[in-house]
Amino acid sequence: MATDTETSRAVMERFVERLGRQDADEIQELFAAQIDWYVPGSDRLPWTGRRARREDVATFFTTMWPYYVPGKSIVALERTVVDEGDVILLGTFTHTIASSGREFTTPSAMHLAVEDGEIVRMHLYEDTLVIEQAFTAA
Repeated sequence: MATDTETSRAVMERFVERLGRQDADEIQELFAAQIDWYVPGSDRLPWTGRRARREDVATFFTTMWPYYVPGKSIVALERTVVDEGDVILLGTFTHTIASSGREFTTPSAMHLAVEDGEIVRMHLYEDTLVIEQAFTAA
C-alpha cells in the first residue's frame, strides 16, 4: 500500500530521534513484522548483513554500539529526501573504536521504505572498506 510523504517524513523523524538517543527497543518498534534490512560488511563486523524480522532490529544496534566509544559517535545528517514511501538520508558517520581508540569517518546513504506507517526496508550504504580497515589496522 502506498504511503504519503507526510507519514514517511514523520516516521523518519522518529527514527532519527530514537537513533540519536540510542534507544534500540524504540527504534525496533518503528519497523514492520517482516522487513528487508541490509547493511553490507564482512564477518569481522558482526552487526552487518541481512535481517528479515522486526525482532532483529534491536540486536543490530546492541551488537554494534559496544564496538564504539560511547558519546564519541557523530552522525552528520546532511540531507533528507522524502517521496511518498521512500526516504533517503545522506550524511556521514564518525566513530571511535572502543578497542583501539582509532577514529574513522564514512559517508553514508540510507534508504528507508515506509508502508502503513511502518518501516519495511532499511538499506545502508557506507564505505565498508574504511570501516574494516579501521578495525584491522595494526
